[in-house]
Amino acid sequence: MQFLADESIDAQIVQRLRLDGFAVYSIAEESPSIADPKVLAIANRRKSVLITADKDFGELVFRLNKIHEGVVLIRLAGVRPLEKADIVSSVIATYSKKLIKAFTVVTHRSVRIRLGEK
Repeated sequence: MQFLADESIDAQIVQRLRLDGFAVYSIAEESPSIADPKVLAIANRRKSVLITADKDFGELVFRLNKIHEGVVLIRLAGVRPLEKADIVSSVIATYSKKLIKAFTVVTHRSVRIRLGEK
């Protein structure tokens, strides 16, 4: 499984996922400041699940019906970056097969997975 980390994702999450053995393309490292539709297009081209903290991707996926390989929306405000990295790593280990083509929201209390219709 491959991931694309949006610019909104802490470097600690990217580092942790790489340590876990995942290929992670980081927008912050490779293409900072590009527009959200381009980020989604790169994720699709790379066949990568997008990890983001930007709620605008929900609009792209649901309102504008943009095709995606999977989106994981991280909603962990107030959590330290290393703790976020642990949570994201755990979610991916637990739900990895369900993340493909799904829109997943990770909060302090829950993991909600909405299967894609595309």
